[in-house]
Amino acid sequence: MSRHAPAIALAPIPDRQDRQQFTISDLSDEFDVTARALRFYEDEGLIAPERRGLQRIYSHRDRARLAWILRGKRVGFSLAEIREMIDLYDIGDGRQVQRQVTLERCRDRIAVLEQQRHDIDAAIAELQEFIDLVETTVSKQKD
Repeated sequence: MSRHAPAIALAPIPDRQDRQQFTISDLSDEFDVTARALRFYEDEGLIAPERRGLQRIYSHRDRARLAWILRGKRVGFSLAEIREMIDLYDIGDGRQVQRQVTLERCRDRIAVLEQQRHDIDAAIAELQEFIDLVETTVSKQKD
């Protein structure tokens, strides 16, 4: 996606209308996460599978929330930020506030990442100048 393309405040995942529920193994395999990670997200209140004895049964909602969580983590959001964004889904306004908050958080995160990139580029340039200086000094000493 280009820098100026419209931002999408969704975590699109392939539709799975072929089933109504998912096991911990299903989601672990699909999203390449451990069962322990899923239990952690459950403990944090980010997903809420139904319990049938010891078995966890995940809904489409849990699956969608997991996609949000993983995307958010990939781009550097904290779990608190992710929780805020996904919990706004339920306020009953057609997801308007959720979209607005998500856009703001994403723009803020881009600004942080761009500053980090600038800082990294500056550090690389400074190191390269130092290497050049040291190599020049070593070359002069050999002459």
